[in-house]
Amino acid sequence: MTELVLRRLDATKSDFEAELASLLAWDESSDAEIHDRVNHILVEVRRRGDAAVLDFTRQFDHFTPAGMFDLELTADALRAAWDGLSAEMAHALENAAQRIRAYAEHQKLQSWRYTEGDGTILGQKVTPLDRVGIYVPGGKAAYPSSVLMNAIPAHVADVPEIIMVTPSPAGELNPLVLAAAHLAGVTRVFRIGGAQAVAALAYGTETIPRVDKIVGPGNIYVAMAKKLVFGQVGIDMVAGPSEILVICDGETDPDWIAMDLFSQAEHDEDAQSILISTSPAYLDAIESSIRRLLPTMERADVIRKSLSGRGALIAVPDLDVAAEVANHIAPEHLELSVADPEGLAGKIRNAGAIFMGRHTAEALGDYCAGPNHVLPTSSTARFSSPLGVYDFQKRSSLIFCTPEGSDTLAKTASVLARGEGLTAHARSAEYRRLETND
Repeated sequence: MTELVLRRLDATKSDFEAELASLLAWDESSDAEIHDRVNHILVEVRRRGDAAVLDFTRQFDHFTPAGMFDLELTADALRAAWDGLSAEMAHALENAAQRIRAYAEHQKLQSWRYTEGDGTILGQKVTPLDRVGIYVPGGKAAYPSSVLMNAIPAHVADVPEIIMVTPSPAGELNPLVLAAAHLAGVTRVFRIGGAQAVAALAYGTETIPRVDKIVGPGNIYVAMAKKLVFGQVGIDMVAGPSEILVICDGETDPDWIAMDLFSQAEHDEDAQSILISTSPAYLDAIESSIRRLLPTMERADVIRKSLSGRGALIAVPDLDVAAEVANHIAPEHLELSVADPEGLAGKIRNAGAIFMGRHTAEALGDYCAGPNHVLPTSSTARFSSPLGVYDFQKRSSLIFCTPEGSDTLAKTASVLARGEGLTAHARSAEYRRLETND
């Protein structure tokens, strides 16, 4: 059994920045061998279509479909999965779906325009994507929440077609995932996964339609495939391991915070759980809770390896420094377990989701609070945002000129175009002047 080793950092020490950089270092997608494997799969699916998808499914999923008809699930199969749920599970999924939809409705972008004094009209036309693909982990892992979080915002955006892919290792399908697909109104479902599923969605095959954007979490091969097909299609993000950063003033029950750290560490050995506190004594109390509670966890070995490999307890002199460290880390999930979470939240610039107050566990956001749980990882919250309805909409600029408006704009456009040496641009604008030009 791996021994639990909890790293301690102190923001007042001279080597803190170097130690923090070492703690945060992560770049799984740069592995050259994985890159080459995934690229081979992409090339083969693009070249051979259905045949390559079947071959890779047999090779990687240890499942032997007779043909592509074995890989698509019917609406009746999804309905049967829904009908087979317990009343308690069905109610939980419905409640989560309702909350996710209600939140998403607030994100929907609307078209707009305005008219200038000479009649020129400027605006923006917002339209949904035509078809999107959602990747959902499958097999023994059950992530119905991922189905809801990816499909419902697409529905709110009025995307006509939502294609879901989910692997079925050894032919095993998870009924919760299928039931969630039924509830979320997914258009078509294919039981494929890995890089071959991403390739099929990106390029299209004889059976699987090409999509405009691919969203949803997956393993390192899925992440690499999404990275490589970007440009051919849109993607939500290249996601890394799950992360949680907790800032606590030392007044929250240590067992609560220990379990919050566990909630991300149990995902996998590469997940990252970090606690920042102004109280060194509280960090000691957290470590005591962690060591006492860890043996009670079903995934204790995964949690132990995650905390030992990438976890940390960080001491800071005050909450202002805590906010600075948090902004540098730019975590996927940030809990503000302090007396004045509103005040501290005002100092946070970089975070995927902010959970405010002692009673707001990150786990609530994973399932049913309402905001999306597809969030930027690996410090990309510095420039990225959670998945939302806006990710399934596109914007087109609108420009309409009256003769008077064209005349006015042509004066400026002509000068700038000739300044750039683009005579055709200038003359194109000048031809529409109201006065005759030599």
